[in-house]
Amino acid sequence: MEVLMHHLQQRILPHLPRAFTTPCKSHSSCAAGHSPNPTPIGSISRPSTHLPLVSRLFQPSNLRDVGQESRAQGEMTCKSQRLMQQAGLIHPSNPGCYYYLPATVRSMEKLVRLIDQEMQRIGGQKLDMPSLCSAELWRRSERWNLMGKELFRLRDRHGAEYCLGPTHEEAVTELLASQGTLSYRQLPLMLYQMTRKFRDEPKPRFGLLRGREFYMKDMYTFDVSEEAAYHTYESVCQAYNSLFSRLGLRIVQVQADTGKIGGKLSHEFQLPADIGEDRLLVCGSCSFSANVETMQPGRTDCPQCQAGTLVESKGIEVGHTFYLGTKYSHIFNATFNNTQNKPAVTEMGCFGLGVTRILAAAIEVMSTEEAIRWPGLLAPYQVCVLPPKRGSKVDEVAGLAEEVALSLGEALPSLRGEVVLDDRTQMTIGKRLKDASQLGYPYVVALGQKATEEIPRFEVICQQTGETMFLSRDGLVDLLKRVETV
Repeated sequence: MEVLMHHLQQRILPHLPRAFTTPCKSHSSCAAGHSPNPTPIGSISRPSTHLPLVSRLFQPSNLRDVGQESRAQGEMTCKSQRLMQQAGLIHPSNPGCYYYLPATVRSMEKLVRLIDQEMQRIGGQKLDMPSLCSAELWRRSERWNLMGKELFRLRDRHGAEYCLGPTHEEAVTELLASQGTLSYRQLPLMLYQMTRKFRDEPKPRFGLLRGREFYMKDMYTFDVSEEAAYHTYESVCQAYNSLFSRLGLRIVQVQADTGKIGGKLSHEFQLPADIGEDRLLVCGSCSFSANVETMQPGRTDCPQCQAGTLVESKGIEVGHTFYLGTKYSHIFNATFNNTQNKPAVTEMGCFGLGVTRILAAAIEVMSTEEAIRWPGLLAPYQVCVLPPKRGSKVDEVAGLAEEVALSLGEALPSLRGEVVLDDRTQMTIGKRLKDASQLGYPYVVALGQKATEEIPRFEVICQQTGETMFLSRDGLVDLLKRVETV
């Protein structure tokens, strides 16, 4: 083996690149981003960097069809639910509740980092509020009865009543009021969290699209005036649009009903999809769009331009924004000292994003019936490297596959921890290629006959575009140095 490895190094090392330049960012559909201070691949002998191995990942290796099984149990399924269960990304627990397995948690953490960037860019401050919410607060806002069976209610050993928070308007307003009167100089105040939420859905279905327990980003804003609150409202909506643009998701911002949360103004951020449970009306001549709940039944003419026709479609709600006015701040006495040093009630807004729903909705609209396709920034791993089958005619390059996987992370710091090696070499390349396609790695690098040539070339598959290329080591690095990560 030592003689073989020495032979391979003598053939391969002279062809490895010694330095790389830092490129400009590009789009993330097939490659985007940059990596500062790159390390020459040729200088690496045996990096100590941990290399994720497919055989060690906690997810099923034998992907299974869950569609017929779920339908037999009377559970309505959709593409994202079926694909995520097949790929070992989620596992059902109780109705409407799921285990999020490690690959899904990696994607969620990436989405959380993206949301953090957008919220903090506009001045958001992150906090964490208890999921166990006092019934007394909800009674003060008169929502304890209004929410009905949607609330998960419980009592402690002393008989005190609580609910598991589906939303936190009462809690955050009480928190602000308890701190004493703020100065107008401290506003706008924009507080947000990302945490588990609970809603007793009568018919949980569609996997992570409609569950009883889920992750949500909820932001609560406090302003000095109605005009300032509208300005804050617009800035958060712009941040939402920026987030979805970075993810490559075509979102429609529609006029919406304020519902049980209340307030004076509301918009939903809808991802058009046939499986969507919301009905939307979109004008073909101008920018107007609305949830049908806000429109007069049967209306087909546009109320904004008066010339266009409203066309109905379906959507998945992935975000919701509300201008609340003083609905909650008045009840809980959340005040500030104005420019005349007199107490005034704050103007509020609240803004939600369905974190787990965004993941599932993106898979729903981007994937094929057989294979997951992720927004590039959210893929659990960016690159999967496939060595040849053990005992095959090209088994001699098996060691090269591990070297390639390790060296990519060293040469391209943005890919550290983003490259996984499918070490299940008892399986054919074809079987592992099928698994890699189903799991949705943006890039798959397979080592076959061309890897044994004097200048090794690797089969590189870009899953988002379906393009297949045969690239040298230099070409592979040039391609992957443009991958954007978060």
